[in-house]
This record gives sequence, structure tokens and C-alpha cells, in this order.
Amino acid sequence: MRNCFLVFLVIAGFQLQAQPSLKGGLGPFVQSNKLYPRYSQINCIQGTVNIAFKLDKKGNVYYSEVRKGVGTDLDDEALRLIRMSSGKWIVPADHDTATAIIAPINFSLSDCTGKSPREVKAAIDAYKATTDLTNTVLNYYRNKELGKPLGVSESRIMELKQTLEIDDAYLQQRLENGTKKLKQKDNQGACEDFKFVKYMGSKLADELLAKYCK
Repeated sequence: MRNCFLVFLVIAGFQLQAQPSLKGGLGPFVQSNKLYPRYSQINCIQGTVNIAFKLDKKGNVYYSEVRKGVGTDLDDEALRLIRMSSGKWIVPADHDTATAIIAPINFSLSDCTGKSPREVKAAIDAYKATTDLTNTVLNYYRNKELGKPLGVSESRIMELKQTLEIDDAYLQQRLENGTKKLKQKDNQGACEDFKFVKYMGSKLADELLAKYCK
């Protein structure tokens, strides 16, 4: 099953100035670093993910988010690729660092005839359902920290964590992933992993959060 990735940039707002460019081109960079996410690949999920990101004067990606996604691990892969490009951008002197750049990254598969449109939609819905359950747990601990109404019992949260197979071993892996991202200078991604660990009710990431995510 072959796959391809197409990218092009859109600068938010109309501008006459020169645009930032990635050394060697964003298309070749994505093509050489992409990994088609397994869940989407085996379920023949394709589509375009729009990543919004901002660059500082040195060409570092200091902010990035999924502006419009597919709703599966394609979103995570597109975000990973843009964050990997940090430090490799050539930024014109007159570039406004507060301006968002939109990179639509298209994921497509060839010879993907094993799934019907209905099956593909069902796979996307299943992925989103798992994400919703995960967010229920995250929001529980966020609200608990803020003293807000929890809306769900702690026993139910424990059940959800068991269903999602989120245990200490999984959280330790997320912690290690975040540490790797720090070494890759992806501070935003690292802090997202550390906060995930925290808002799963664990204290494993507290020291790293205090040190890197103030």
C-alpha cells in the first residue's frame, strides 16, 4: 500500500512581503520524514490536515496546532512533521512573528480497496470516541485541580482509565516521549505530554512541568 504526502503553505492574511521558506522545501522535508500512522493506514483513512504554526525570527516553530483535521492519528503525524521542521526555516526580516502560517498536509493511499466508505467512517468514529473518553478523564483532573464541579464519579474515571489501558507503564512511556521531544527542541510537544501525565491523575511529571512548562 503506497502513500504520498502533499503540502503547500498559506500565510494567514494578505501579504506582499516575502514568505518564510523551509530549507530544501517543505514538500521534500515531509516526504523524507513522514510515517503514515498505523491506525489510519490499516483502516484506509485519508485526508488533509491543516496545521497552523508561528515562527520566530530564528526560524523556530514556537507555536503549532491542528487548525482542521481528520480526527485520527493523521492529525498527530501532521503536527509532528511541522514541529520537526523547527529551526530549519528561513524567515524574511520583515516577517510578522505573530502571523499564523497554514500548512495543509494531504495524506493519501494508493491501492486502498480493502475498506468501504462506510467502514472508513466507522473507523474514524471509533477513533474519535476513544479520544472523547480520554478527554473525559483529562477534564476530570483539570476540574479537580481548579475546584470546579467534576460531573462524573472517581470510580467512573478509574473504569475509563482501565478501558483505555492507561496505567503507570503507559504514563511512563508518555513521560519518556516528552523527554525525547525536549531533546528535539519541541518544548510545546513535550509539555503537552507532561500535562497529559498530570491530568491522568499522576504526579510523575510534576518536576518536569515545573522545570520546563512554566
